[in-house]
Amino acid sequence: MKPNVGVFFGGRSVEHEVSIISGLQVVHAIDADLYRVTPVYISKTGEWYIGDKLSEIDNFKQLETLLSESTEVMPHGDGGQLELYRVPPARLKNNLIEKLDIVFPVIHGTNGEDGTLQGLLEMAGVPYAGCDVSASVIGMDKILTKTLLRGNGIPVVESESCRMEAWYRDRRAIIDRIQSKLGYPVVVKPANLGSSIGISVAASGSELEEAIENAGQYDPSILVERMVTQLKEINASVLGNRETSEVAALEEPLRSSGILNFADKYQGGKTKGIGSTDRVLPAEIPGELADRIRRLAKETFSLIGASGVVRIDFLVDEESGDVFVNEINTIPGSLAFYLWEASGVSFAELTTRVIKLALERFREKGKRTYVFDSNLLSLQGSGGKLGSKR
Repeated sequence: MKPNVGVFFGGRSVEHEVSIISGLQVVHAIDADLYRVTPVYISKTGEWYIGDKLSEIDNFKQLETLLSESTEVMPHGDGGQLELYRVPPARLKNNLIEKLDIVFPVIHGTNGEDGTLQGLLEMAGVPYAGCDVSASVIGMDKILTKTLLRGNGIPVVESESCRMEAWYRDRRAIIDRIQSKLGYPVVVKPANLGSSIGISVAASGSELEEAIENAGQYDPSILVERMVTQLKEINASVLGNRETSEVAALEEPLRSSGILNFADKYQGGKTKGIGSTDRVLPAEIPGELADRIRRLAKETFSLIGASGVVRIDFLVDEESGDVFVNEINTIPGSLAFYLWEASGVSFAELTTRVIKLALERFREKGKRTYVFDSNLLSLQGSGGKLGSKR
């Protein structure tokens, strides 16, 4: 019997619709000769659904009808499989609807790409594709990512950060600190978000204030970076694990303004998904620069402990020649399949390799010891008041 791969998409995230597009691309890309595929849609309010009609994107135009024709489920881990049970349970029926042998998360942003779903799957003891909990947490938090990279000698642009609680207490002090260190213009971003949502450029104190307020709608942590004005953006996709990795063809995404925005990413070209972005592929850059970007991509991938396929975005200062790591996307839009196709790897082969990497990691984890046998509880007395952890 072919292993059953559950492709998870949607989710409680402002990138919900983007995730539907990417998720269904993966559903149709997985090799049906090797795997059975079960689409698992998570609604904006957190309900899980399965059903045959969830595999076609046009059905999502009438979402209420689609969900009425699908089955709401809840998960339960059992011996390396994720069981999905009907919600609410029906009397006199078998409420076990599906068993998943591996989960393939394609949920962008919060509650999916940030380690939360990965943590649930770890607790359930189920193999899953892509980055593990720690790599997902680091990759999602732009402030944490840049702190880690900077501390390990990976070039990143100068930046400042703030929490919205501190902003509301003393915004004047934060503006003064940012102006003093970074000057203008700056790029303001929510620390935990993707798809260029909530990002804006500020060239004055009033614009900075407005930009922070805007980003603060999406995340309580804000990252402010010095803007590279003579900018070329280059993206690299890396596939592998901690030990070995490879880099696909590099691309230069084309932008309509000073920074790459949501419309540039998802509303360009003629097809759906980030695969439709207007781009130069392969990027027309000198070989030495391409080699430097590939090396930094592999170092960044290894440093955060990534696995599966990711996309790492770079900023090139065309005036100075400096190269900076901008961010890592641990579940990139469309899984960056277009970069791998340009490297001779089909979308189907890409998903197969990501699944195999996940199963290898799961087997390795199975060799570790997670439970320590002791008679500690039998030695306790006084109703548990003594012998507490010190």
